[in-house]
Amino acid sequence: MSTLETNAIGKYSGNNVSIDDSLNLKSYTTTQRDALTSVAGDMIYNSDDSKVQVYNGSSWDDLGGLDGFIISSLVIAGAGGGAGAYTGTGIVAGGGGGAGGYRNSYASENSGGGGSTEPKFFAAKSTNYAVSVGGGGSGGHSSYPASGSNGDDSYFANIVSIGGGAGTGYQQQGNRGGSAGGNGNGTGASAASGTYLQGFAGGTGDSNNYGGSGGGGGASAVGTNGSGGAAGNGGNGLSSSITGSAVTRAGGGGGAEDADDGTGGTGGGGDGHNGSNGDAGTVNTGSGGGGSAHSSYGGGNGGSGVVILRWATADATIGATRTGLTDGGVQTDGSDSYIIFTAGTGTVSFA
Repeated sequence: MSTLETNAIGKYSGNNVSIDDSLNLKSYTTTQRDALTSVAGDMIYNSDDSKVQVYNGSSWDDLGGLDGFIISSLVIAGAGGGAGAYTGTGIVAGGGGGAGGYRNSYASENSGGGGSTEPKFFAAKSTNYAVSVGGGGSGGHSSYPASGSNGDDSYFANIVSIGGGAGTGYQQQGNRGGSAGGNGNGTGASAASGTYLQGFAGGTGDSNNYGGSGGGGGASAVGTNGSGGAAGNGGNGLSSSITGSAVTRAGGGGGAEDADDGTGGTGGGGDGHNGSNGDAGTVNTGSGGGGSAHSSYGGGNGGSGVVILRWATADATIGATRTGLTDGGVQTDGSDSYIIFTAGTGTVSFA
């Protein structure tokens, strides 16, 4: 039987209880708590968890609101593939692939498309959050219209980055995406825009059938236009130090022309080539593939995306089982932990 001990009991007006000093609940370790014969409404202080807890009739619940913590994230989608050449009318070249959408909530770093730092994510413990790393789009080849394919979206919980737009071929409109793909040359083509606050537009190809094609858009800059004998370059990517070291990602792929190679944007964008396949975008950077200007070759594949999560080590521990996802394990930087997901689709939880 419980015993109530007090120095004095005084009458108080109304239906209330008044205590002169702070109320000190009985302390128990988790083991001691679980050995109690408890009924609904029992309340204790858990000295292991440093929390007040109440028994609901079947389990112990923490008091004081949701048991959660803050996560910073960098979510980059897969990039678009570069386009190949088409020789049905002259020598026509393929545009570079656009970078995957770039969303960043770490420190005071920017997001793509001119966006500022996004709000951080408040995570609840013992809750499954969906994660997916988008694959890069494939490069196009010489059959009309020779365009590549868009990259796949990446996401963490409700934070979704849009796959990069593919580079396009002869007389094709640009492909929208996180960042847009560059256009091939020939009449009738026009640039496409990137996704708002995720990436930039691609460059436009020259209207001349023998002119240069546009570079793919990057996270921090538009792809440049093809003009005359010059191919457009891919837009540059953005740098983030979410892993403790500055790494640039999400560059656009370079366009191509019959006598000129467009340069891929910083962060892993593939170069375009006039006598070989366009270079692939670097894996796990969301960087676009380069275009090609030779009918025997094709555009480079877009680079796959990446999802990086960072949190205070003292706040939470990530679950050991991450079915369907590929990662390098939990790493530390100062007082924070982080994890890099490089492939797959699955769920993560924290304790």
